[in-house]
Parts: sequence; structure tokens; C-alpha cells
Amino acid sequence: MKNCSTILLVFLLTLSTIKGQTLISGKVIDSKDNPVIGANVYLEGTYDGASTSESGTFSFETTEEGTQTLVVSMLSFEPHYEVGDVTYFKDVTLVLRESVNALTGVTLTAGTFEAGDNSKVSVLKPLDIVTTAGAAGDFVAALQTLPGTTTVNEDGRLFVRGGDATETQVFIDGLRVFQPFNATANNIPTRGRFSPFLFKGITFSTGGYSAEYGQALSGVLLLNTTDLPDQEKTDISIMSVGGGVGHTKIWGDQSLSVNTSYINLSPYEALIPSTQGIRWNSPYESISGEAVFRSKGENNMFKFYTGFNQANLDIEQEDINFEDFVQFRLTNNNLYFNTSYKHFFENDWTLYSGASISWDNNDIGLENNAIDARETASHTKLKVKKTFSNRFNMSVGTEWFRINYDEDFRDADGFESINGFKDDLYGAFAESDIFFSNDFALKLGLRGEYSSVLEDFNFMPRVSLAYKSSENGQFSLAYGDFYQNPLNEVLRFNPGVASEKTSHYILNYQYLNNGKTFRAEAYYKDYDGLIKFDTELPLFTSTFDNLGKGYAAGLDIFWRDNKSIEYLDYWISYSYLDTERDYRNFPVSATPNFAPNHNFSVVTKYWVDSLKSQIGLSYMYGSGRPYTNPNIDGFLNEKTRSMNNLSFNWSYLLDQQKILYFSVSNILGFKNINDYLYANTPNVDGIFDRRALTPAADSYFFVGFFWTISTDGKSNQLDNL
Repeated sequence: MKNCSTILLVFLLTLSTIKGQTLISGKVIDSKDNPVIGANVYLEGTYDGASTSESGTFSFETTEEGTQTLVVSMLSFEPHYEVGDVTYFKDVTLVLRESVNALTGVTLTAGTFEAGDNSKVSVLKPLDIVTTAGAAGDFVAALQTLPGTTTVNEDGRLFVRGGDATETQVFIDGLRVFQPFNATANNIPTRGRFSPFLFKGITFSTGGYSAEYGQALSGVLLLNTTDLPDQEKTDISIMSVGGGVGHTKIWGDQSLSVNTSYINLSPYEALIPSTQGIRWNSPYESISGEAVFRSKGENNMFKFYTGFNQANLDIEQEDINFEDFVQFRLTNNNLYFNTSYKHFFENDWTLYSGASISWDNNDIGLENNAIDARETASHTKLKVKKTFSNRFNMSVGTEWFRINYDEDFRDADGFESINGFKDDLYGAFAESDIFFSNDFALKLGLRGEYSSVLEDFNFMPRVSLAYKSSENGQFSLAYGDFYQNPLNEVLRFNPGVASEKTSHYILNYQYLNNGKTFRAEAYYKDYDGLIKFDTELPLFTSTFDNLGKGYAAGLDIFWRDNKSIEYLDYWISYSYLDTERDYRNFPVSATPNFAPNHNFSVVTKYWVDSLKSQIGLSYMYGSGRPYTNPNIDGFLNEKTRSMNNLSFNWSYLLDQQKILYFSVSNILGFKNINDYLYANTPNVDGIFDRRALTPAADSYFFVGFFWTISTDGKSNQLDNL
């Protein structure tokens, strides 16, 4: 009897168990209705589950009851969750979303060129910035080989897509640099103030840039200092125009890099004097230095950057409207500080804060007139970013710009004029990246700014999207509104004007595959509210308004290949530009002098192993630039002849850490003409005489010896040439 009771109890328990089991079944597919094979399907918090078959189906039994969470996980897909009563999980169809892969997914590239080893969309590397023939170590000159830029021989700054050089701004570690270029004389090209080897990467936006950045109608150049140097080293440079020394010291997670240089063109001018209408009383001379301190914590990074420059020159230049040469004297002092702090929190929050301040003073003598211009400017910034998932992140921030500008003018007769202004500009921005899939992404941004001197508030919406059309190709679109305050030369008279505005429309295609890069980008820029005045130059007697307008449209093409031919790396750029403006003192809408229709460049770099040398050639072409010929009717009615420049450089490794470097620009001696200067009055025949404005010399030679003393005994300064 006892045995029968036991058998009955076991039978009842078994029957109860069988009745308590629930069958869970279904199919797992992707967004294109394809079955997902090998996905794990299980009830959260249990061992009940199964893997999908070749047809994507699954089934398993469970004794769980009530509301449960069904989980599906698979590599390359986002986890999927279904919540409900277990009885509902029968013959269900579950659709997995592809996870966004930062390495292979779509990227937002419209209007942007990257230069950094860690960027998968880079079209340039840090080495490219300083080994381009003709650039002579100036990152701005190297960027002028990219499409969307215009080479203006007599200036040296960045002219982007029909915009004046003042419409492109420079930032270091996210903070504004108010005076990024060295001071110079009229028709003598300038250079960037900064040494390339302190920066890990460069992002150059020719339009449609992030809402985080403002006060630029054309583009932004973002320079990012190196986070952590890989080793201690000392760099020594001996050059035909001066010398320099730099050193990097590392203490655990802290490091300090310093460098200083001295430039003096007197020996060069004595050996190869300028012949194109100038006389140097005192050739350009400068001493400059930079330092970067870095401190890395467990989840934070602190950086402090400073740079200084002191330069002077005394030059006499030929002018057709004066019997004698016109003397110009300049002494410039510039000091810049930049500090930033970034903290990474465990819950995917990132905090960024930073501040920069600069002092810039120009003491100018023009014949018997004296000008003293002083600018103190600062930038403070706070930004918070939250990564909610690999599909969505958002950043918000606020910033404050303060500018205090004063200019004193005194002429030979004792007349004195003092002008200046103070401005507090407040900005706020919000921006999010939304990745719908590996093939489609969207960036939405909004920026607002208020200027105290203009009493002007502006909203700037910005949006860009990208679609990956194939494994290696993608399309991008971008739109944005951009505002910029008038220049100091206008604001110093406090005329009560408003901000200038432009809207960008960009369509981009990019192809990347096995060392080959192809980019094609079409754009349109609509200018509104440009500053106009009724005198030749802005004066306190000028009448100012915002009635100017204009447009710029064009097509940029870029091709690079560093794999097809062993040891050869080359890129080709072409830009077509159609632009007109009615601004400043223009009587009618016209194409500005700095905007040729066509720009073309070819850059090649070839390593010759048997010679332990890198040889580079760069060719640059620009079609004729407009100028006004007063002997015929019209404004900006003729064009100069085309600009041509073939440059050569040679880097020879004497040993692993010693390099001899030689370069020459315009090696074929093309007679380039930048513009024409006409007489103010006609001659006896009723003709206005003219003089061609040409470079100070047809060609420029440079020789340097570079020696690196490093911990590993292998590094060299080829990266810095």
C-alpha cells in the first residue's frame, strides 16, 4: 500500500510538471527580412533558452509563468527585449536592429577634411601637413593643396570657397585663437604661428561645420594637441633662416613639451636679395616659443598650452603713386594661453571645460604716420556630452567671448584719432548624433549668439546626414546658417551695424578603399547682411550698413592613392568656384580679387630606399584673378594671367636621427602676377599707368639640418619636416 502511494505521488508530480511547461517559439530576422542564424534566445534570469537555426527559427520549453522578459542577443546586432506573459511567446517574429559599428559604419563627412592617425575618414595624416613640397613646414600652406581653398600668394592665409580669409577661424583644443597668423607687411605672405609637431590631428571644415563653433562664415580649422607623447626626446633644428630647439619630458602620466625658434631673414636676403619692388631696411626677424603641459588621470585629462611670438620688420615698397618707395615698419607682440579639462564619468557623461586668452599688440609705422593697435581677447567654454547608446548621443554647451580692441592713429601733422570697442559675445549650442543604422546617420544642431556691441541675437540651425551607399562609398548632405560679427576695422567706429550671415548647402560623395580616397563635393553659399561702406577704407566718417549680399557655388574634387605604386603617395585636387559679392565699397556685385574660378594641385611624395630619401613635388595652378582696369569701363573687369608653381623638396637621412632637408618653391621660375596697382591719375596720353604686384622673389630656397635625440634612438624629425 505504501509503494502504491509513492508511485501515485510521483505520477501526480510528473503530471503537474508536464502541465506547467510552456512552449516558446518563433523566428528571428533582420531589418531586411533575412533569417538571423545562431542568435541566443532566452528568458531573462533563467537557463531556459535556445539558439536560432539556419532558417532563423527557435523553440524551447519553460516552467516559468506570468510576465517574463524574452531576450535575443547576437553579435553585430543590438539586444532585443520582449516583455509579456509567457503564453504570448509562441510563433513570434522578432526583428533585430543592426548595431552601429564605429569602424565600419557611416560617418558625417560633408565639408570636412580630417588629418589624424585615429580618424577613419582621414584624407591627410600629420606627416602630410609638413612634408608637402612648397609648404615649408606651414600647415596652412599644406591645407592649400586641398580642394575648396584658394592660394593667394601675397597673403598666405586660408581663403575658403569664395570667402575672405577673415571668415575662417582657428581653434586649439576647442578654444578660439584670435590671432592665428604672424603679422606681416602688405603683399608679403604670412605664416601660421604654431609648430605642427605639437598637434596630433587637424580637422579642416570648408563648410557645414558643427553647431559647437561659431563666428565663421566660411569654415573652421580645429587643431588638437597631443594627449600623451610616446617618449622623451630633444629636437634640434639649424636652418638657412634661423634655428630652433624643442624638448619633451615625461613623468608618469604627466608630460611637458617646449620648443622655441629664432627666425632672421637678413642672411638669406644678403645672399639672395628680393628684386620685385621692395627694399628691406630690416628684414623679418622673430623669436617664438610654445609649451604644452599634460596631466592624465584615471578618467580625466588636463592640458595647458601657451605660445608667444615677437616679430619686427622694416620694409620699403615701390608704389606707382609715389616718387619714392613707401616705408612700412612693424613690431608685433603676441601672447596666448589655453587650458582645458576633460572628465569621463562612469555613466557615459563627459564634461569639458576650457578657457583661452590672448594679448596682441601691433606698433605700425607707415611713412610718418603711426598706428598702435591693441587687442585683448578671451574665450571661456563649458560642454557636457551624454552617450545614451551607440545610436544616440547629445551635447550641450555654453561659451563667452570677450574682445577689447583699441587703436590709436597719429599722422605727421599731429592729428590723432583714438577708436575702439568692447564686446561680450555669449553663445549656447545643442547638438545630437543619431545613427539609425550602419548605413544612415543624422546630426542635428542649434546655436544661439548674442553680441553686446551689436545688441544682436541670432539663431543658427544646422543639420547634416549621411547614407552609406556601398561598403566603401557614402553620400552626405549638410545645411546650416552661420553668423559672424563685422571686423575690428568696422566695429572700432561703433557704427551700429548687425552680424553678417551666410547659409551653406552641401552635397558630398566619398569613397575609401585600400589606400585610395575619392571625394566629390558640390556646394552653394548664400550671403546676406554683408557690411558695406561708402569710402575706400573704413573711416570714422564712413557710412556703414548691412545691405551687402552675394553667393558662392562650386565643385570640389579630391583623389589620393598611396598603395598602387610602391613607395609613391600622391593626391590630386581640383576646385571650381563661381562667386560674386556686393560688399565693402563695391559699386556693383562682382567676383572678388581673391577668388579665381579654377584651382588645381598635384602633390607627390616618393621614398627612394637606396638613397634613404623622400623626394616630393607639388604643382599648383590657379586661373586668373579679377582686377579693375580704369582704362576701360567696368569694375573688376579684367583678370591676371594664371598662377603656376612647381615646388620640390628632398629629405635625406644622414642616419636614423639626423636629416638634411632641402626645398625650393617655384623651381621653374614662373613669373606670377597677383594684381595690378594703377596710378590715381592718367598720364599725358589719358592712360592710367600700372605696376604689376608680384611675389617678392620668383623662388624661395630653404636648407635645414634636423637632429632628434630620443629614448629609443630611432625616432627622427621626418614627421616635422
